[in-house]
Amino acid sequence: MPDYVLFNEESERLIFKEVQQSDFESWLSFHEEPLSSQFWTGLPSDPKEACQQQFNRIFERYNDNLGGMNALFLKGTNTLVGLCGLLIQEVDGKKELEIGYSILPKYWRQGFAFEAAQKCKQVAFTKKWVTSLISIIQVDNIPSQKTALKNGMFLDFTTTYHNNTVHIFRINAS
Repeated sequence: MPDYVLFNEESERLIFKEVQQSDFESWLSFHEEPLSSQFWTGLPSDPKEACQQQFNRIFERYNDNLGGMNALFLKGTNTLVGLCGLLIQEVDGKKELEIGYSILPKYWRQGFAFEAAQKCKQVAFTKKWVTSLISIIQVDNIPSQKTALKNGMFLDFTTTYHNNTVHIFRINAS
């Protein structure tokens, strides 16, 4: 079974690396920005706790071969701008491969989520890991929905995922 991780892949502006515990402090600002979690319920209110919970899940996925987030670094600067990766998820009882993405607030609206998501799509379909990919996006999260649409995805259905109402966006391999 493939790992579904993109370590050492590159896009135009980004290098995909394995998330390290040393990335925690850089990523903490994501959880300190209230807008980062405005669409998702059930997250810890303490930013450090939320960040640690996310990092624990990232490392758990690596260890259990369930795909994983990649740390996205700007080429030439070694600056962390976000996380993006292919994640094995269970939605309505069916296992799916999801493109997940989160960008640090200071880098929002600069196309990094799209660029990273597009690279994930390209690698997954080129390596024939799956015949379709999804993105799980809370119904009010319009910016993430726009990223999914720009990446060629369509709204497939709406469901409940981890006590949140979400849209499932999908793209099929051509």
